[in-house]
Amino acid sequence: MKKIKRIGVFTSGGDSPGMNSAVRAVVRTAINYKLEVYGIHRGYKGMIRGEFEKMTSKSVAHIIQQGGTFLRSARSKEFRTIEGRKKAYTNLVKNKIDAVVVIGGDGSFKGAGIFSQEYDIPFVGMPGTIDNDMFGTDYTIGFDTALNTVTEAIDKIKDTAHSHDRTFFIEVMGRDAGFIALKAGIATGAEMVLIPEIEGQEEKLEKYLSTTKKTSSIIIVAEGNNVGGAEKIAKAFGKRFKEHGVRVNVLGHMQRGGSPTAFDRYLASRLGVAAVDALMDNQRSVMMGYANHEVVHVPFNKTIKGKRGIGEELLRVNEILSK
Repeated sequence: MKKIKRIGVFTSGGDSPGMNSAVRAVVRTAINYKLEVYGIHRGYKGMIRGEFEKMTSKSVAHIIQQGGTFLRSARSKEFRTIEGRKKAYTNLVKNKIDAVVVIGGDGSFKGAGIFSQEYDIPFVGMPGTIDNDMFGTDYTIGFDTALNTVTEAIDKIKDTAHSHDRTFFIEVMGRDAGFIALKAGIATGAEMVLIPEIEGQEEKLEKYLSTTKKTSSIIIVAEGNNVGGAEKIAKAFGKRFKEHGVRVNVLGHMQRGGSPTAFDRYLASRLGVAAVDALMDNQRSVMMGYANHEVVHVPFNKTIKGKRGIGEELLRVNEILSK
């Protein structure tokens, strides 16, 4: 493998708090190794269009506390094609990029893995997603911030719920995974949590509403659960249980924004350093994960094929404390 002199870094997929912290860490670690580093704007789309910008230590000053991603992010159908990846490769060669760090989810890593097989440019990844559903890591960049955002919002809604003895269905993100919903449920003392991983929750919800006297209740709904979204559930059950004074609150994209927590800044910084270290160690097609408070290297194919379970212990804790 040829000696690395210049690397690229980009963010891909949905934005998550801490991505800027991650880019900062990659840029400054690369400079520490006497490497040149280029930021690639708008993910794979920018790679195809040639949106490259040389980064300096000053380029990433004062961004560690900012949410979102200053490099922007975008989906790219074109990169899924052979022709699109060829354009991306041409631009990487044109800009003399020897290796790339990608910050994103499993879809981003899948694209990077395919690209690295077709062309001799190593990619390493960092898990950036609020869903915390990446296989091989205990935490993803952005999850802690999103969880704190949800917890703060629910705490405020609980005040109104208690004042009027109302039942609130609060929808949080989680199309395929219920980590935000479940951990927020435990953190806020929610009466029930509906998540994609559990079947038969409709009967349990009906039993709860039919046997509970009029009182304030918080029911957290992960958007991808098998019963339906918060509005659909509230419409169906609100008519049958009018005494609960059912209300709905969809938190939506506010969960992705905001200044990252100290933990997300720390996690992104540590993984960013590890990503550049891995490239300098001639590694490729691996994700920098965080397990048992240590950085781990997980092959892209494992992060893509593996599925992270919600964990029986978390379900048990929630079951005990929500009674």
